[in-house]
Amino acid sequence: MLALFDLDNTLIDRRRGLEDWARGFVRSRRLDRGAESVIYERLQERAYPADFVHLREALGLSDAPDDLWHEYVDGIARSARCFPGAREGLGALRGDGWTLGIATNGAGDIQRAKLAAAGLTGYFDGICVSEEVGARKPGREHFEAAAALCGLRLSVGGWMVGDNPETDIEGAGEAGLRTAWVANGRIWADGPREPGIVVSGVAEAIAAMRQAAV
Repeated sequence: MLALFDLDNTLIDRRRGLEDWARGFVRSRRLDRGAESVIYERLQERAYPADFVHLREALGLSDAPDDLWHEYVDGIARSARCFPGAREGLGALRGDGWTLGIATNGAGDIQRAKLAAAGLTGYFDGICVSEEVGARKPGREHFEAAAALCGLRLSVGGWMVGDNPETDIEGAGEAGLRTAWVANGRIWADGPREPGIVVSGVAEAIAAMRQAAV
């Protein structure tokens, strides 16, 4: 059975990691406290090197944008923390014979750095990052690429676990996958495609998927 997982705010707590990094960065540069909001607003959804061209100007920094990007990648990777039960659940799925993949939007260097720092890389048969494959969720091409990187075809079916209603749930559902929405304290709002299951966190998603496979 194939199971694809989103990375940010599904397996790892990106929100808290970004908040911690922004706070430390502002303190190290002795910037005004308002700079934290500027950074968070720009990077809250996703971060790419081009964002640091904007932030360099907005914050009045002298650092080269590439240097700021690498500082961000290193800092965010150090702050990468799995949600409780994530590694244990992934290990249980592998023990049950599941094929596991990452399906994430973002830049390749930072997504892979976070996976490695959180000790997650070895659990996955394939890692699909939008920048590397040239296709973003919710596009079907992204899910096809993720399955292929795991050595399977999307037509075999399987699951997608994620926190984003559009990119993870609607996109994966359109691609023919069963879906598990990680609520992270939110309430599901009516949308074009309901998730197969709604869970509080990734550990609960994995438990439900294993139960459904019995």
